[in-house]
Amino acid sequence: MRAGVLTIHTAEEGVTVAVAGDRVAAVGSYEELAERFPGARVRRWPGRLGPARVHEGPLPDAPTPRERVHEVLKLGAVAVLAEHADTPELRAAADRNHVLVLPRSGSLPLTESARADLAVFTPEGECVATVCAGRLVHRRR
Repeated sequence: MRAGVLTIHTAEEGVTVAVAGDRVAAVGSYEELAERFPGARVRRWPGRLGPARVHEGPLPDAPTPRERVHEVLKLGAVAVLAEHADTPELRAAADRNHVLVLPRSGSLPLTESARADLAVFTPEGECVATVCAGRLVHRRR
């Protein structure tokens, strides 16, 4: 686990997650985690917090591979399928941004000690925030 400030991510609905470095330190209710980690920074989000998504289709169009990967992050995804990250430039951009390139679709765990990949969505499905490997990489303004 990377050293750093512990952050508690909580939302109006869903789970509350404590993140330390690039790992999930704990999952539970806000009250439990606030008591367990009294000095933690707290980020409160509107919407529902849960595991980040796996982007299963082609990466969105954008001028550069980096921007294509960033468009995926803005959708609440932190992983793409290998068949759609099919150039060295796309794979390098994914790697630089800690986006997973997976051989097949699946779900990402949001459990203690797992990589801290989470997202917050509005009831309409718009992504409010994306955390990839413990780093806040997107937030809606």
